[in-house]
Amino acid sequence: MSRRGSHLQGPRASSSRGFGFYLRVIALLVALVVVLAAIFVGVQLNRGVPKASASVVLHGKLTAAGSRPSLPVPSQGTTDVAVEGLGTLATHDPGKEVPLASITKLVTALVVLAHHPLGIGEQGPQITVPASIASAYPAEAAAHDSVIKLTAGEHLSELQCLEAMLVPSADNVADLLAIWTAGSQSAFVSEMNAEAAALGLHHTHFADPAGLSYASVGSAADMVRLGRVVMSKPLLEQIVAMPQVDLPLAGLVYNYDYDLGRDGIVGIKTGSTVDGGGDFLWAARRKLHGREVTVIGAVLAQFGKNELQTALDAAKSLSVAAFSDLHQVSLLQPGRTVVRISTPWGSSTRAVTTRGVSTLGYSGEQVTAVARLDGAAGGGRLAAPLRSGEQVASVEVELPSGAVTVPATTVGPVVRPSISWRLERNL
Repeated sequence: MSRRGSHLQGPRASSSRGFGFYLRVIALLVALVVVLAAIFVGVQLNRGVPKASASVVLHGKLTAAGSRPSLPVPSQGTTDVAVEGLGTLATHDPGKEVPLASITKLVTALVVLAHHPLGIGEQGPQITVPASIASAYPAEAAAHDSVIKLTAGEHLSELQCLEAMLVPSADNVADLLAIWTAGSQSAFVSEMNAEAAALGLHHTHFADPAGLSYASVGSAADMVRLGRVVMSKPLLEQIVAMPQVDLPLAGLVYNYDYDLGRDGIVGIKTGSTVDGGGDFLWAARRKLHGREVTVIGAVLAQFGKNELQTALDAAKSLSVAAFSDLHQVSLLQPGRTVVRISTPWGSSTRAVTTRGVSTLGYSGEQVTAVARLDGAAGGGRLAAPLRSGEQVASVEVELPSGAVTVPATTVGPVVRPSISWRLERNL
């Protein structure tokens, strides 16, 4: 009996053991799946979050609304007009080389002052007029040259000589200063040309200190550059603004710049020859929109019934137009989109300028603007999250008066990706 019972229990026990094995295998597989799932979740959640893409959408030029003003530029000769702090406003053949006539004397004055500096209120050394200069006066006066009466042995101060040369434009005083400074006119002219080269006057060359020679030539663009230099010297700025001067023998003599004191004109130098035409290098100043504005211009080689008056009239018209067209212009508006930001998980925003940029200028004026992502945003990528109002870029606007930098901040946040997106990416 006992053997039969034992025989009946064998297969049942074996089946139970097999089922338990399967259960253990299933449990092991489930555990493995759970572990793998946990690993997957851990890996997915711990993977670095991609950075947001940032693309700059503000490039190149900014243009003020409206059309660029058209100034009454003469169609003859060479003209260049510039507004200090704003740049060139109008030109006509500005590199053309033409006779400079008495404008030459401005460089003569610069060379003399380089050798013999003179401050405001100073007279400087006494200069003795040699017989060679004095004896030439009668013939020069008879030929209607621009000269003043000089006598041999007469003494003039350096200041009186500069005033005589630049106000009534005395040619013989220019010769006197050249010989006094360098010993001879030829040596002095060499220094004049060296000074012109040093000033970057690439279309200017001198053959004499007074400008009587038609070989003393220059361009309007060069003369505007020269005008800036002259007006930066307080003594010369003072002299060229004098409508008249009282000299020892010549008495009261007058400036040929008949525009002085009109329409803001404060100098600088006239010149004219029969064959070379009328020349005028001028500076004009007015107070506009709370700031002083200076226009420097040159009109050269002007011909008409009266060559010099033609040049003076042209300069006056150009100055009036330059000032009347000048106003406050807006170049960059606040809220201008600078950068667009997007992410693979769909969160996006944009960065805009926090303020505008305006300047004293002209309609249609163009300036360069360069937008750059901030240092942390290099390579066109931004790390999320980003707060609303966070600065991510800046715009540098190149104004003639100097660069202006405007921050660009986000208009909304960029949020982190959701857990579901982080788990599902790359599936």
